[in-house]
Amino acid sequence: MRSKHLADNPATYAIIFETGDELAAGLNRFAAEHHLAGSSFKAIGAFSQVKLAWFDWETKKYRPSVELREQVELVSLIGDIALKDGKPQVHAHVVVARSDGSARGGHLLEAHVRPTCEVILTENPRHLQKQIDPDSGLPLIRP
Repeated sequence: MRSKHLADNPATYAIIFETGDELAAGLNRFAAEHHLAGSSFKAIGAFSQVKLAWFDWETKKYRPSVELREQVELVSLIGDIALKDGKPQVHAHVVVARSDGSARGGHLLEAHVRPTCEVILTENPRHLQKQIDPDSGLPLIRP
């Protein structure tokens, strides 16, 4: 993973992941190293394998729903970073396309990049805070 600071106001970064990099861990590491508190990001690229999940309302937990061990195109990745208990927390949703054109999507658990994933991240001027929502049990943004 390599990154470049593109602008100051608002702080904007290009984060480039390369073959073998694990995207979720890399985003979390970048957020912690740069003390991000309220960011949004988007990305395109491709993966050699990906694990996605869905939120089970009954159990109030993310449950794995898609696990692909094949080359897929990253059609869309969008997400945010907000503080939870004083630490940055990454939340991302993904849509990938298989070789036959079918798509799979969900909450990002893990994705192994091949050959690249190009992320553009912008730190919002006003920090976002996540608080536990009593109905879902999820940390949700509360501006």
